[in-house]
Amino acid sequence: MLDVGGESTRPGSEPVGAAEEIRRIEPVIRALAADGAVVSVDTYRAETARAAIAAGAAVVNDVAGGLADPALLEVVAEHGVDVALGHWRGPSADMYAHAAYDRIGREVAAELAARVDAARAAGIADARIVVDPGIGFAKRGPQNWALLRALDDVLELGHRVLVGTSRKRFLASAIGDDAALERRDLATAVTSVLAVQAGAWGVRVHDAASTRDALAVAREWQG
Repeated sequence: MLDVGGESTRPGSEPVGAAEEIRRIEPVIRALAADGAVVSVDTYRAETARAAIAAGAAVVNDVAGGLADPALLEVVAEHGVDVALGHWRGPSADMYAHAAYDRIGREVAAELAARVDAARAAGIADARIVVDPGIGFAKRGPQNWALLRALDDVLELGHRVLVGTSRKRFLASAIGDDAALERRDLATAVTSVLAVQAGAWGVRVHDAASTRDALAVAREWQG
């Protein structure tokens, strides 16, 4: 699956607005879908989701889990596409202000369960719901590792789980703070394999080739 987004969600980034977001992504999604690709759109806006679905997107990947724009869930239900609901506590510009947890696995799972309830209330079937613990979103470095170790709490929700560690800053604590993005790709592949072994349905990555290779090796190892 190819995930297409028109607005950065990295810490400190500023929004670009729906019109610019749609201008950036619509022709890309239309061309990819016409070529037979399965496309997801990375957006938290209902207006953008509607335009992306019309262009051929089969999945809406909302890092905000419907909190930034509740109408997005209605758009998903109306068009019968899948939705990935991310764990979110606020916009990228100040997400770290909300990075306080006592038992991060249980808290993230509980907040995702509330988003699942909202999706159901909007008319989205359980089979179309994916949950994402939101690695890096309102979570500081050590909290991300703690959440990955507590992935079982999210898996217990009973929905497909999507994990995205790709190139994120917290990986540097394991391989060196000065690690270039290319070195983070190796760390991404390792964490992706571990996430799949823990029960994740999918992983979101930038360098798909290295992760596919790592997963293939792990499958052979496991027989």
